[in-house]
Amino acid sequence: MKTNTCIAIATLLLGAAVLPAAAKGPVVNHAILESEVLSAQQAWCKALVDISAINTASGPVAAKALAEKVIDSAYGYQMGAVLFKPTLTTAPQTFRVTREGALSYFVGGNPAFPKDTGFALKGWTQCEVANSAVFIAGDSASTMGNVMFTDNAGKVTSVDKTWTFVKDDAGKLRIVVHHSSLPFTGN
Repeated sequence: MKTNTCIAIATLLLGAAVLPAAAKGPVVNHAILESEVLSAQQAWCKALVDISAINTASGPVAAKALAEKVIDSAYGYQMGAVLFKPTLTTAPQTFRVTREGALSYFVGGNPAFPKDTGFALKGWTQCEVANSAVFIAGDSASTMGNVMFTDNAGKVTSVDKTWTFVKDDAGKLRIVVHHSSLPFTGN
């Protein structure tokens, strides 16, 4: 008890002289802000609508090129496996832990994934996120809620969606978990 009291008194009397020196060099902080998470979700929605629009205007080759850019900028495949469970996949290819599998899900046309028809090519005109909650713990953030997709006929499809984001070495938010499913409708 006396030692702690002496340290406290010395700190008060001497100020910074007894405190450790500040670190030299750059300080890296990968803490995530809620505004970054919400922006990343909105960017994902915009990208999905953009892929649909470019497919309609310029065809599947242009849509695939844009989808590749979106995947490379939004997901963390360059960091390792992404835990991606798309909405409309079935066994044995339910999970898409590779970039190739994600790309096929979004734009189809890959014979290695014969059931993929291109989720991003379904004529989406609007995408909205309604989070139930956002959980941020320092350098990772998870969200859970609904995403509503509107097609070119005005039909809205709602999916249950969970995302986890981390920052890469450059400080850019990346999706490392993406789980999507249709809501349970009962028996």
